[in-house]
Amino acid sequence: MDIALTTQTPLLDTLSNPQDIRELEDQNLIQLADEVRSEMIDAVSVTGGHLGAGLGVVELTVALHHVFNTPHDRVIWDVGHQCYPHKILTGRRDRIRTLRQENGLSGFTKRSESEYDPFGAAHSSTSISAGLGMVEASRLDGVERNVISVIGDGAITAGMAYEAMNNAGGMDARQIVILNDNDMSIAPPTGAMSHYLARLVSGRTYRSLRETAKQLNEKLPKFLADKARKTEEYTRGFFAGGTLFEELGFYYVGPIDGHDLNALLPILRNVKDSQQGPILIHVITEKGKGYAPAEAADDKLHAVSKFNVVTGEQSKGAPNKKPSYTKIFGQSLVEEAEQDDKIVGVTAAMPGGTGIDIFEESFPDRTYDVGMAEQHAVTFAAGMASEGYKPFCAIYSTFLQRAYDQVVHDVSIQQLPVRFPIDRAGYVGADGATHAGSFDLAYLSCLPGFTVMAAADEAELKHMVATAAAFDEGPISFRYPRGEGTGAALPLRGEVLEIGKGRIVEEGTQIALLSLGSRLQDCLAAANELKRYGLSTTVADARFAKPLDTEMIEQLARNHELLITVEEGSSGGFGAMVLQHLASQGLLDQGLKIRTMNMPDTYMDQMSPEKMLQSAGLDRAGIVSTAVAAFGKINVGQSVA
Repeated sequence: MDIALTTQTPLLDTLSNPQDIRELEDQNLIQLADEVRSEMIDAVSVTGGHLGAGLGVVELTVALHHVFNTPHDRVIWDVGHQCYPHKILTGRRDRIRTLRQENGLSGFTKRSESEYDPFGAAHSSTSISAGLGMVEASRLDGVERNVISVIGDGAITAGMAYEAMNNAGGMDARQIVILNDNDMSIAPPTGAMSHYLARLVSGRTYRSLRETAKQLNEKLPKFLADKARKTEEYTRGFFAGGTLFEELGFYYVGPIDGHDLNALLPILRNVKDSQQGPILIHVITEKGKGYAPAEAADDKLHAVSKFNVVTGEQSKGAPNKKPSYTKIFGQSLVEEAEQDDKIVGVTAAMPGGTGIDIFEESFPDRTYDVGMAEQHAVTFAAGMASEGYKPFCAIYSTFLQRAYDQVVHDVSIQQLPVRFPIDRAGYVGADGATHAGSFDLAYLSCLPGFTVMAAADEAELKHMVATAAAFDEGPISFRYPRGEGTGAALPLRGEVLEIGKGRIVEEGTQIALLSLGSRLQDCLAAANELKRYGLSTTVADARFAKPLDTEMIEQLARNHELLITVEEGSSGGFGAMVLQHLASQGLLDQGLKIRTMNMPDTYMDQMSPEKMLQSAGLDRAGIVSTAVAAFGKINVGQSVA
């Protein structure tokens, strides 16, 4: 039976929570897995979201909730793309078709959403560290509890995962890590013998024999002891791999077929009963498993829009007539690199999301994808910059936060000319607070010698790519939003901007709207509406948060009654920089009215970007309302026309 063609879920319909799963017989779990997979496919076809990863862990999810006493036992899903089956089985099935929608379920695990989500994991590689913290908290409280961190083969490439494993191994913590491997070139084991061996090495008998052998080994002369230890480890590595994990202090089990419940269940039970640790279980899964269109797709349908369940064809919606900012960046970088062989592209496991894949098509030898390792990416780029190259280190705003120490110490203090293209700056819609680019203006503008730009449209983005390519005096960043551009006419090639100089886009006499980045179009629309209230309005594009165009800002302050800064970023960013400068120059002492508009001091859950901007008051209506309220001479709705 093709799982994608049935929506009948008689067994799943009888379950309300994992306690019901634990009461099922083992032989019923295969049917349950099939029904969960069917339910997930049907739900994501309605909402869109991350499909492939969740399909790959259906059997593992069923097995974990069957064997372990959740939520008392903790299960942490890292990155969170794989958590949809978990949500279906933990009392959220009735809301699963609200995934990533306003007032609906988050696309990731979320503590406030369910007691079965012990830790929010929307960025990668955090599960082992968090799990180890839970293990130790339980030990100190005298509570017996299993803690299981499920981490993907991509997420485990990050240094943080190995830092945590090194710590766990050194503490001999009773922690369970499941490596969900859906990409490594290791063939899944097949046949009864491989299942028996995996069960054997996870069981008490074999573990006791190994412990006895270790104690005996301690009595041997050092030379013989070292030889015996290495022979034992490398022999196990030959048959099952795991030498690296053993060196970090983990007991390694695997590889195991993650879709075979007959293999998973006895191993998880053995691990649950073990009082020693830490343990790493290496599980092989197939991304997109059980849904033919996903299995056939190159990306295994990792992230999808709404789609037809039978064919897998995704809804295309209205065609984009305007190119995306990401595409404009990638194409612009290629144009600059054609003229400068020192330009290289660096990304941390996101070549498609950042546009570096476009650069790679033309310059594969000058493209570096370092894996899910933003810290390494930044310092790697710094090393290239120190040798005279021009690295464009393309990382999302929210992911760059993970490498802030490296940005400060390895780039900023040394004033190395690393270029930072910052995609997803501002609100991102369905991915909610965890992926919103809220803080980069604040956390970069405070660094000495850092040049910080923000593109108001796609033409400005081309100019900023050219400017960054030409700038060698220190680190430089330029931010731009997710999605398509404004439709601005594109130059054949970007122009090099004068550092620290903004532009006046529209001139007026009473109100000055000083925009940085993505809010320019709404400022222009607001200015047009303010004219109807008889309020003559200037609109300026700052272009630079640092260095500020102090000359332009001072002129705006002196020649207008009201100055409003507008930015799609947190407090402490551009508006704060402008206020500090005006205060230092005494320009706040002479009756100037000033307002700063930025993201509110809250984390905003998933909804459309348009609704987010409306809720934040950063759209046209919000700008008009702020201006009229601050000006205080007319009421909104009163028109002079």
